[in-house]
This record gives sequence, structure tokens and C-alpha cells, in this order.
Amino acid sequence: MPVRAGPQALPERSPLPMPQQSLRESARRAGPRTGPRSVPLRRLFVFGASIAATAGAAYEMYQVLQVGGLTAPEAVVLALFVVLFAWIALSFVTALVGFVAALAGPDRSLGIDAAQPLPGLASRTAVLLPVYNEDTRQVSSRLLAMYESLAETGRATHFDFFVLSDTTDPALWIAEEAAWLHLRTRTGADNIYYRHRSRNIARKAGNIADWVTQFGGRYDHMLVLDADSLMTGDTIVRLAAALDAHPRVGLMQTLPVLVNGSTLFARIQQFAGRTYGPLLARGIAWWHGSESNYWGHNAIIRVQAFAEQAGLPLLRGPKPFGGHILSHDFVEAALLRRAGWGVHIAAGLSGSYEQGPPSLTDHAVRDRRWCQGNLQHMAVVPARGLHWVSRLHLLTGIGSYITAPLWLTFLLVGILISLQAQYVRPEYFPSGFSLFPRWPAQDPVRAAWVFAGTMGLLFVPKLLGYLALLPRRRDRLAMGGGIRGLLSLVLETIISALIAPVMMVMQSKAVAEIMLGRDAGWQPQRREDGSLSRAEITGRYVPITLLGAALALGAYAVSEPLFLWMLPVTAGLMLALPLAAFTSRASVGRRLRAAGLLLTQEERTPPPILVRANALAAEWPANESADAFAQLAADPCLLAAHCAMLAAPPQPRRRGEIDVDLVVALAKIDEAGDRREAIGFLTRREQAAVLASRAALERLFEKPPS
Repeated sequence: MPVRAGPQALPERSPLPMPQQSLRESARRAGPRTGPRSVPLRRLFVFGASIAATAGAAYEMYQVLQVGGLTAPEAVVLALFVVLFAWIALSFVTALVGFVAALAGPDRSLGIDAAQPLPGLASRTAVLLPVYNEDTRQVSSRLLAMYESLAETGRATHFDFFVLSDTTDPALWIAEEAAWLHLRTRTGADNIYYRHRSRNIARKAGNIADWVTQFGGRYDHMLVLDADSLMTGDTIVRLAAALDAHPRVGLMQTLPVLVNGSTLFARIQQFAGRTYGPLLARGIAWWHGSESNYWGHNAIIRVQAFAEQAGLPLLRGPKPFGGHILSHDFVEAALLRRAGWGVHIAAGLSGSYEQGPPSLTDHAVRDRRWCQGNLQHMAVVPARGLHWVSRLHLLTGIGSYITAPLWLTFLLVGILISLQAQYVRPEYFPSGFSLFPRWPAQDPVRAAWVFAGTMGLLFVPKLLGYLALLPRRRDRLAMGGGIRGLLSLVLETIISALIAPVMMVMQSKAVAEIMLGRDAGWQPQRREDGSLSRAEITGRYVPITLLGAALALGAYAVSEPLFLWMLPVTAGLMLALPLAAFTSRASVGRRLRAAGLLLTQEERTPPPILVRANALAAEWPANESADAFAQLAADPCLLAAHCAMLAAPPQPRRRGEIDVDLVVALAKIDEAGDRREAIGFLTRREQAAVLASRAALERLFEKPPS
């Protein structure tokens, strides 16, 4: 198989050690806080207000339940209410702080001011784009748009781009290489690199760590993206300059804005994130200070600090709790802060975008993986030396999933109390001395006020997000004006309220599966098409619909008021099936957009980089072949590039470890009469093994085509 020399896919190696960190030994702190001095007082206010609100609500709920004496089930309801209300109260206070901060003016923390001229750079940054079985056309178009945007800043020489592939689909693997060649040819740039891992050790975290240990020594910073990320050159340069200017800061996280949503579900998430997200970001940045968090993408990181302090340990025990850490970002941020490096959110910096899941089902699939990763953090919370705010981030991640079964338990116990009062003869004179009978009773008026107050804390942050946009004419027009914006707010609230109980049940199921030892695996994400088959919808949502019907019948059997009280929950569950189908339709999303509802600024006046990325995707060369070997046979340049990449040092294997897929593939190739027959014999895993071995490729291409 003679091939001519291909282009250089990777730069010269510049290894950087990345030792695995211990959770039992505390790292030496490397420096002081890099945030404002007033952060302790800010935290005192946030937690003081949250505790005060929770204490008041707990007292009122106690008064509701203790009318006839607090029974054991009522005590359970009270305890659950206190925990869940505290969760809501902290989010409410954070949003309120963000609202006040937004009214006070733009955020210019860490000296980042988008209104000022673009700063110069004294560093080199690697832009890392990890991919796993993604749409090559979309990924490459976004990468090219970012490359062009950086070139427009005049600072492009300070940046190199790396596509870090963990793709397992053979056809997509070769399509990625073809796209990389196209990028090289189109730009004439030799600083766009591509690397494919045949062994997906530790998933995305392992992909990044592998790059650090091989090439990290060449760079000061790395900008970590997701496959759906998009960032303007202006934003990237300002992030790199801010890291240059603050040598004790290890990581800066941007707030990615959701874009390109077409289905109703995607556009609801998009509108909510654009309207309410900035307030929460300003709020958490205000009291997090230098102990902020990392969300895994659209963030810039100091490479040396990351290599020295963020090497993830293997957790003890089998999956799903043991092994590689799935939700790596929270842990990496905690380890960086443990060593004294500042971790910040650049809440005021725009120009950072991503794409949300197109349907409730796709959201649930991703959420199931996040659930497992966050529950793994139970083993990380006790780690020695972590800052208490870092522990709080980890607990918050755990709580975001544990609260689902808590809410479900809260509702079920409440129904059981009502059933007991309705059908079980009360013990008016329980065993033991008692002067007065014990009447099973609650205070319905107070209960209504507690319910209204809790709902208010959930709804008011949405209203604050809307009110924060009204004074700014550009933002007001972007959401279609004040009236359409308010209608969009109401529509989003109603649909989100219907979806919330469905997510509660699915998250409760996910927690139960993980507790029973079921691993989530690693499935590629759908980002464009949200269409669902009838089998997908019925298989996932019919049981939820039946649960909703059972809860509604149980509530109605007790009393009509309880049925009405439970209706916000049972309605969403009973409508789960049509809700999932309806919200996954792009046609519905398009109609609402035409009506001026659920609009965002990025839809009304799309940023140039988004327009450019979408235009590039539309004109990107089509790759019709689903056969990796046909692609290689038809393009000698692609074959040369692929073989050149195979010359790089392979990922190490343990002594005596055999690649069974490769051995079986070679036997099948020898058995086949021609190339087409040989390829037909190979499974997808065996095709990938052949593509990873130059000797196997030579043996395959020695066969006649057919």
C-alpha cells in the first residue's frame, strides 16, 4: 500500500507531568484569595438571608402541621420541606443579588471590560475541542468560524487549535480526518491539529489530561471547549489577557448562551437561559469570588496549574460510584482552589455560546450521565484541604439530583397523610397518659400561604430576569418587546412547570438505578434533530403517565381539594407522553418564533460569528459515504494523512494485553476473497481496530477491491 507523505497532524511533543492527586492528603496552598476583600461579608448576607427565609418558612409549616399534634409522617413532611425550601431560598437570594448587581451596571471584575480596546497578549493558548461521535460538518464549521474570528483580532499567532477525538464510529473517524484536511487547505494554517485516541480512557477528562501530558509544556493556557461550543475571537483574547494579568488565577469560566435551538424544547431552554441565566451568573460570581466553579467547557485554564494540581484520582470500588470521575469539572475546580489558585466566573463577558439538547429525551439521556457523575462526588466531598465553598459546589451538584427523590417522597408522604386522615380511624387517645385527644388536623389557610410563598420564591427570579431586561431597549426589543416578552415568560413558565414533575420522576429513577449499581455508559449526544419515534416516546413516557394517573386518582379519592392541590404535579405527569412529542417538534418552535414568542437576542440579531458558523455548515462539503475504507480508497491524500497519524506513538497497553478485535479482524481479512467481502465480515469495533493499525490496513488494501 504505497502512500505519499501526509501533512503533520500534531506538533512536536512537549510533555508535562500530570500526577494523580490524592484525596487523603492536602496540597500546599500556593497563594491568597484573588477575589474582592468583601467576599466574606457577601457570603454572610447570602447565607444569612437564606437561613432566615428557611427558618420563617419552617415555622409556618410547623404551624400548619402541628394543629393536632405532630405525628411521625407529619414530622417527615416537615423535615423534607425544610431541606427543599432551603435549596429554593439559596437560589432565590442569589438571583436577587444578581438582579441588584445587574441594575448597578456591567460586571468588570478581573479587569475584563468589553468596552475597552482589545489588550495585547504575552502568552500562548491552545484551543482544545474534544469530540465524540459528533456531526463533523457542524463541529468543523464552528471551529473554522472561531479561527476566522481570532484572525480578525490580529492576535491569532498566540493560539493553536487541537481537535481531540475520542470517536468510536469508523466512518466518523475518517470523516473527521477529511474535515481536518479541508480546514488545513482552506485556511493555509499549520496550527490546526488533529489527534484521535483509539482507547477512550477516562472519557473527556482523560482526553484533556492526555493532551496535557503530551503537549501541555508548549502552552501557558488552554481554552477548553465542547463539541457544540462557539466563542468569538474578542472573548477568547480578553480571557487570555485576563489570565496573563492575574498570575494567581488558575481558571476563568464564561457563561455560555444557548443558540441555534429549533424545537420547542430547545427554544424554551434557550429563552430561560438567556432571560434568567445572567442574573444567576452575576449572583454567584458576586459571592463565589475566587472560589467559583467550572462547568467543563468555554473556560480558560492555566496549563501548569492544571497539570500540577488537577490530575484526577481513581475512585475506589466498581462503577457506577468507583472508577474514573465522570463529572470532572467540579473536582478539577476544587483541586485548583485547594492549591491556592483562583477560580472565577467572568459573568460580564459575552461572546460565549453552546447548543442545548433538542428534546426532553435527549436532555434526560445527558442528565442521567451527569447524575451518576455528581453522585460520585460523595467520595470527593470529604477530601482533605478543600475550601468549604468547593465542598458546597460538590454538595450542590449532588443535591441537584437528590432533591428529585426528596420531592417525590414529600408528595407521596403528603398523600399518605391525607389518606390516613380520610380512611384510617384516628387514635384520639393514644397509649400512655394524655389529658386531651389527639386530633389529626392541619391548618388549610396557613398551608395555602406556605404554598403561595414557596411558589413565589420559584417564580420571582423569572420575573426579575424579565424586569432586568426591560430598561435596556436593545434587550427589550430582542425578546419581541415588553408584551411579547411577558407572554414568552408565561409560556415558558407553564411548559417548564409541566416538564418539572416529569424530570423529577426521571431523576428519581436515575438515582435509584445508580444506587442499584447500574452504569450510565457513554452515549453520543444529538444536537440538531429532536424527532422521536413512537417506540421511544411510549417506552419512556407511558409509565410516567400511568404514575401521574395513579397519583391523581389517589388524590381524588381523598378529596376534591387535594386533587386540585396536586394538579400542578399530576397534570405534568399525565401529559408526559404528548408533552415529550410536542416539545420535540421543530415545526412548533418555528411557529412560535414567527409569532415573536420565546425570542432571544441571538435570534433577533444573531452575532456575526453565529451567522458565519451556520453559513459554513450549510456550504461544508458533504460526506455521503458511511464506509471508512471507501473514503480512504477514494482519496490518496486522506489515506496518506491517516497513515501519517498512525506513525505517532500508540496509546500504551499493559504487558501481555492483546487487542482481540484486531486479531479477529486480521483472521477475517485473510479468510475473505476480496476487500469488499473482508469489510463486510468486520464488525464496527473490528473496523476501528483495522483503522488503528497500519499493518492491518496494508493487509486489507492488498486484497482486490471486489
